[in-house]
Amino acid sequence: MRMAVQERAGRVVMFPQRERQLPMTESVSTAVAEKANRRLQNRRIRPERRGPAEAPFQGDERRAAPRRKVERRRQIDPTTCERDYQPDEVEFMKAMDDYKRRSGRQFPTWSEVLEVIRDLGYRKVAEPMRTYD
Repeated sequence: MRMAVQERAGRVVMFPQRERQLPMTESVSTAVAEKANRRLQNRRIRPERRGPAEAPFQGDERRAAPRRKVERRRQIDPTTCERDYQPDEVEFMKAMDDYKRRSGRQFPTWSEVLEVIRDLGYRKVAEPMRTYD
């Protein structure tokens, strides 16, 4: 809201100024009215647009044997997929994959990783070494 300033009887007076109403053209007022009507309508009370549901399949089953579960091929580390892993690395990756499947956790915490390592039989028996530098 704008404020108007006028001087009356030697004093400055401020009062709210009304906004000017511009005349609306007929097309604009019709568009505004249609938009207002759409907002008031409940769009969920419309007739069903989908056709009738299809009846379930009644024919013979083509598959002779039950579906067998195929183990998904998982690339554990896609950046090194052409690398030959050492047997202990493969054992650790399989143990982690098994833990993730059993626990349902895609991203285990470090303490859970340490738990898997201990379950594999690893123990701290020597002083720590640096394998990276």
